[in-house]
Amino acid sequence: MFNVCMRILNHGGEAEDVLQDSFIDAFAKIGDFRQQATFGVWLKQIVVNKAINHLRSRKVELINIDEYNIGGDEYDIADYAEADPYHEDNTRLEVERIRRAMEQLPEGFRVVLSLYLFEGYDHEEIGNILNISETTSRTQYMRAKKRLLEIINRQMF
Repeated sequence: MFNVCMRILNHGGEAEDVLQDSFIDAFAKIGDFRQQATFGVWLKQIVVNKAINHLRSRKVELINIDEYNIGGDEYDIADYAEADPYHEDNTRLEVERIRRAMEQLPEGFRVVLSLYLFEGYDHEEIGNILNISETTSRTQYMRAKKRLLEIINRQMF
């Protein structure tokens, strides 16, 4: 659960605080646990929600790019998939290198990437959690993936 907090918040002290608050909430609301899912899944949902709420309290503003015509067609989602010269299937990276690279991502990129890849949320769910559109979530994910690979490639040299 600490790793979940770290991937979202990228700050050890804040992750510890959010995790502690999450456990306090979980124990306070243990009567609400209906066993529709495992206790771990239920607890993880509390942790993710607490971390996202904490992130919002930092006054991070994720911009819904559908409302802005930034860069015109050059930022079309479909273009990223085709223009991306990297193939995930062929890329083998060490966990530590990826963790260090993730720490360098801008907060919006890191959060969307973490929620999608590590926490298993789909883009619609991410959009609802972060109050952004599904398209914005997909675009942030594509850009985050591209930026992450750029950072990792720079670390190689």
